[in-house]
Amino acid sequence: MKHQSTTVTTLVGATLFAAAAVAQSPVPAVAQGAASAADELQEIVIFSRGVARQQQSVSAEQIDYLPAGTSPLKAIEKMPGVNFQSADPFGAYEWSTRIVVRGFNQNQMGFTLDGIPLGDMSYGNHNGLHISRAVPSENVARVVLSQGSGALGTASTSNLGGTIEFYSADPRQDMAARIDLTGGSNATQRGFVRVDSGELSEGGPRISLSVADANAEKWKGAGDQDQRMYNLKIVQPIGEKGSLTAYYNQSERAENDYQDLSFDIIRRRGWEWDNFAPDWNAALRAAVSCAASGYSNAVVCDDAYWNAAGIREDKLGYLALTLPAGDRLSFDLKAYLHRNEGQGLWGTPYVPTPGGAPLSVRTTEYDIDRKGAIATARWSLGNHQLEAGLWIEANDFTQARRFYPESSLTGPTQQFTDFLSGPLLTQWEYTFDTKTQQYHVQDSINVSDALRVNIGVKGMKVENTINTVTGTAKAGTIDVSEAFLPQAGFAYSIVDGAEIFGQYARNARAFVSANTAGPFSTTAAGFQAIKDSLQPETSDTLELGLRFRAQTLEGVITAYRVAFDDRLLAIQQGPGIVGNPSVLANVGSVLTNGVEAAINWRPIEHLSWFNSFAWNDSVFDNDYTTNGVVVPVKGKTVPDAPEFLFKSELAYDNGQFFVRADANYVDSRYYTFLNQGKVPDYTVLNGSIGYRFAKLAFVEELTLQGSVTNATDELYISTVGSNGFVNADPNGTSQTLLRGAPRQYFISLKAKF
Repeated sequence: MKHQSTTVTTLVGATLFAAAAVAQSPVPAVAQGAASAADELQEIVIFSRGVARQQQSVSAEQIDYLPAGTSPLKAIEKMPGVNFQSADPFGAYEWSTRIVVRGFNQNQMGFTLDGIPLGDMSYGNHNGLHISRAVPSENVARVVLSQGSGALGTASTSNLGGTIEFYSADPRQDMAARIDLTGGSNATQRGFVRVDSGELSEGGPRISLSVADANAEKWKGAGDQDQRMYNLKIVQPIGEKGSLTAYYNQSERAENDYQDLSFDIIRRRGWEWDNFAPDWNAALRAAVSCAASGYSNAVVCDDAYWNAAGIREDKLGYLALTLPAGDRLSFDLKAYLHRNEGQGLWGTPYVPTPGGAPLSVRTTEYDIDRKGAIATARWSLGNHQLEAGLWIEANDFTQARRFYPESSLTGPTQQFTDFLSGPLLTQWEYTFDTKTQQYHVQDSINVSDALRVNIGVKGMKVENTINTVTGTAKAGTIDVSEAFLPQAGFAYSIVDGAEIFGQYARNARAFVSANTAGPFSTTAAGFQAIKDSLQPETSDTLELGLRFRAQTLEGVITAYRVAFDDRLLAIQQGPGIVGNPSVLANVGSVLTNGVEAAINWRPIEHLSWFNSFAWNDSVFDNDYTTNGVVVPVKGKTVPDAPEFLFKSELAYDNGQFFVRADANYVDSRYYTFLNQGKVPDYTVLNGSIGYRFAKLAFVEELTLQGSVTNATDELYISTVGSNGFVNADPNGTSQTLLRGAPRQYFISLKAKF
């Protein structure tokens, strides 16, 4: 069922009306703090200059326009070439979150926070965590997107495609505090408190401490999506240019899942269909019917489950030292630690509880213990800017599949948003030891005042080892050793305010260390058969572009070509909940061609109009064979790679009154390899409006903001591939789709002291 808060809707409507009325009245003198907000509007979207690759960034102000708690990933969805999807209005529901750039999905991209690796940001992550658990969105200072290939020093072994770098806000120079309160549709409640100490003494440390607490009901079905985060950052200046930084973030997240859909389920059950909870008896009836069918009737077994959820607890910390050694030489040293505990829960009818209900709770359990260090040296020598770096990481990952009892027929006994204990069965448990070593060296040469050339190389060695605790015996090691991955580019200023740029980059992706993905997800015999012949995925990216900047206009246009070789395909066998071993193989290559363009126009003071367009053509180069049958995918379009994307955002901000509206068009997308299943194109409209009251008593600035997402209540499929992709889906039964959230309203009150 769809939850809409009448009270909140009325409040938002009143807020929008009041803000519009204020806009028509004379504007009083703007305080310095409010005026600075209007000035920042000019740089909310930054087209990087002097860089040899396609790159843009967004500031904290852009994120602040969005509903509180929105993922910083959603803030960059308007950038050219970005296809971001989620089944919730915040883009933070991890099972559904997908980002695709130039045909590469998030598992083939690189992500960092303050230079610290976040892994491949997959749902069942084996080597990192999602950005929504690494830093509160209110504490993100900026997000930098490189669509083609990131910097050589990026700490990632998965960035075949682009990289996304997040940067956390430093503690303020002066003492300050901030309190944000948000409410809205589906009983959304979010509170955020931040305190900055300012300089404790002249040249002394600065400290920021913040807490975020959020709770929202699902917009359909039953269940909550909750998160609490604690964030600490300390910066101690060292001389004029050096610093010592300490960072710590703790996240406690529990979210009930939405049911994966198929077009067949939508036809039979409707768009509002979800899991059975809280209807326990309906779940029991379906489980009994499933067993009676011999667990072969997908309608009664898999249309819905009793309940589903994901629970994650993360602790991430780092120490970073920036130390100049004279005017020409400097060093950056970082050491980090990440620990994660997680469970993904499904109420499954496939395993009944002995002496209890005809179902149980199936979990996939994750424990990560990562430790790493990054060292970078920079040396200025004449017109050369030299850089060398080394990244090492040791990652101990444990993954297990367990079943927990539902011992009563009269009602559920397990709480899906708490960590479960006391399993009735451990189906399997494996430990994975992953050792990563990556180096890079590069030279940035100022050939002339107009021409800058970058050349460099990186190399990596990633060794993955599996050991068996419980289950079918698996043991062995597989590694990726790529010592020479070159990168070269240039930026040339043709006239004042215009430059052309180009880059070539080669990248490789390390294997995944997990029993549910990568080379270890097959059988023991299957692993032995492939471990000596399996090749890592590689990509060769070539891009050429033009940037321009005038007084009221700036933009970029880029053409690119990407050769993606030794593509690995994990062929899912049966429904995702069954957990059958997948089949992994190198199945050929993909060729991608495309054009991206973006323009930001400021026709009058305080008004900005941003537009981006992308055309992308990602096609398979080769057929492949599975179970002795040729799958003719050659010439077919890669799933979840829309051909056209168009984004438009109009924003006005005079320092006090602000209003923003955006439109996001996503072309139709295939969800099968043979292009026999496709979701329609759609356009989603969003908006926000607000007013900043300057200097009210002891409050430096008070902001009242209303937001609406999916303003036209568009009915559309957001996420595709939630349970992977199949070759064909002639009957529309592939259960791998998630509906986008309907129209939602939110209102925020933000106070700065």
